Amino acid sequence: MQITRAGDYGIQGMLYLASLPEGKEAYIKEIAQARDIPVSFLAKIFQSLSRAGLVRSQRGAKGGFVLAKPAKEITLLDILQAIEGAIALNLCMEGENTCYKSVQCPVHPVLKEAQNELAKTLGRHNLEELVSKNGNSEHQKDSD
Repeated sequence: MQITRAGDYGIQGMLYLASLPEGKEAYIKEIAQARDIPVSFLAKIFQSLSRAGLVRSQRGAKGGFVLAKPAKEITLLDILQAIEGAIALNLCMEGENTCYKSVQCPVHPVLKEAQNELAKTLGRHNLEELVSKNGNSEHQKDSD
C-alpha cells in the first residue's frame, strides 16, 4: 500500500494551514508555492478536504482557506480518508461481502488486523502535534 501523491499533497497543504496563526487564511496559490505543489492539483484536493469538513473556503478580499476545526482535531486519518477514501489494504477489506472467501481465508484476519493498526496509528497523530514536532510554522518548503 502506498499513499497517493494526492494524499501526500493534501497532508502538506493541511500542515501549511495548521502552521498559520489561528483564523489566518491562505490562498491555494500561496500554499502550492510554499509546498511545491501544482496549483490546479491542490485546488482539486482542497475540494475534497472541503467536502469532508476539514477546510473552509472564504471568498472576497479576506478570502482563502482556513482549517474548519482546530488542528488538534484533524488527524492524518481524517485527511487521507477525505482524499483517498476508506483505507483498504486489499479488495477483500473494502467492506462486507466484497470477497466470498473472506470467512475461510487465513490471510483475511491478518490483513484486517494490519488495516486496523494502520488506521489507529494515523488516527493518533493530529496536525497540531505534527506542526509543533516539525517546526512547520516557518512556512518553508520541506520534505516532511
